Amino acid sequence: MSSTATLAQRKSLFWRIHFWAALIASPFAVIAAFTGILYIFTPQIEAQLHGHLDVIQPAGNRQPLDAAIAAAQAVAPAGFQMRYAVPSLDANDSTRVVFAPLVKEAGKEMDKAMEKGGEHSGHNMSTKSSAAIATTVTSAASDQKGEARVGGTERISRNVIVYVNPYTAQVLGQHSEMDRFGMWSKRLHSSLLQGDGWRWLIELSASWLMVMLATGIYLWWPRGSKKALPQAGIKGRMAWAQWHSFIGVALALMSLVILTTGLTWSKYSGGEIRSLRDMSGQAPPTIPRGLKSTVLTDQAKLTWDSVYQNAKSKAPEVAMQISPPRSVDGTWRIANFDRGQPEKRFDMVLDAYSGASLYYSGWDKQTVFGKATAIGIPFHRGEFGWWNQALLLMFGLSVLFSTVTGWVMFYKRRKVTGQFLPRLMPGAWRATPVGAVITAAVFFVIMPLLAWTAAAVSAIEMVLAWRSRKANIVAA
Repeated sequence: MSSTATLAQRKSLFWRIHFWAALIASPFAVIAAFTGILYIFTPQIEAQLHGHLDVIQPAGNRQPLDAAIAAAQAVAPAGFQMRYAVPSLDANDSTRVVFAPLVKEAGKEMDKAMEKGGEHSGHNMSTKSSAAIATTVTSAASDQKGEARVGGTERISRNVIVYVNPYTAQVLGQHSEMDRFGMWSKRLHSSLLQGDGWRWLIELSASWLMVMLATGIYLWWPRGSKKALPQAGIKGRMAWAQWHSFIGVALALMSLVILTTGLTWSKYSGGEIRSLRDMSGQAPPTIPRGLKSTVLTDQAKLTWDSVYQNAKSKAPEVAMQISPPRSVDGTWRIANFDRGQPEKRFDMVLDAYSGASLYYSGWDKQTVFGKATAIGIPFHRGEFGWWNQALLLMFGLSVLFSTVTGWVMFYKRRKVTGQFLPRLMPGAWRATPVGAVITAAVFFVIMPLLAWTAAAVSAIEMVLAWRSRKANIVAA
């Protein structure tokens, strides 16, 4: 068979797969695009909604951190205990103190997470500017770097945030964590506000969007007289097609970053990625189990302010999340809160009495995978500033454009051919390139939902092929 005939078979096959991917992914892709666009403007929206709590006017000298903590504890809801505090960094920042329900079961889960190396909520939340403080308890499968969300599960937060003026130690106000726009929009984007039971829909969409991306690049790739850039003078369905493919390929790298980072904290693919990460020696550094303070009976535990000053002398200049000891021999745990500065990421454990450093891990100790996720995930969430938000807005709009133009082309094709599925040439499956087979195998391993749904699509294709053969026999 000639190379031209083989190329035509392969093109029909990839077009068919591309259509299946669009059919499955496009409804959820549209939802993800709209909710994602809403989420990336969290800083601006929260500045309007919560600015009176987040921003204060400097006046005189700051009170010791202990005064702010005491003020927050005085107004905390009954049955809640303090989880951590985020001292003000800039002159106009308020100090935030987070309280969680004192529930036995939740407490056990939090203890378990802390024992595994600390559930640093600062890596699970929006940046300091957006102030979406996330303290969700993750499962044992989640690693200690919360932003990776690899294999973890998310629970609806019932935490309460108390805001304190660091200069006067006066309480500015308090509200449920879910009242923060950033937390609400994050859950809307990741699970449609339905908890873990709906997260698989977004994961399914991301998995098939990966297939759309790969097959779309193949179909666009210039061959022979085919041009890479859109050509003037082309009308009808081909005009839609050339812009559809060009926009998709132009943003291919960004699409890959967004989809990959999204899959790292998904339910099923996240677990697979975590396993591959650990097998390749790319697991992030973990806080050793069993770290304890040396109890000094003649000395009280360190104050909040002394711990904060101690941490500032050892760590980069960045907003910090400080978690107090949970027992007599417990330790202070400190981590960076602002993910918009990944190079300042750190984890620290201090002795509660002497202030001695029991553990420290900075950016230089992170693996390549850890650094990639520390950069990629904040980028996914638009936490690097206006340029990051602009790129994500462009990406979201391109997803909507690709979806709309794809369905326009579908209706135009169906109007002419009367067929729902693109025509598959005889022998197309046998002409599958070896590289495509290998890529599909890798995709199926990393993305289980893709493998399961691809099996269903394959079953449908086999039924269609059987019916086609039967019809041909009858016609003969």
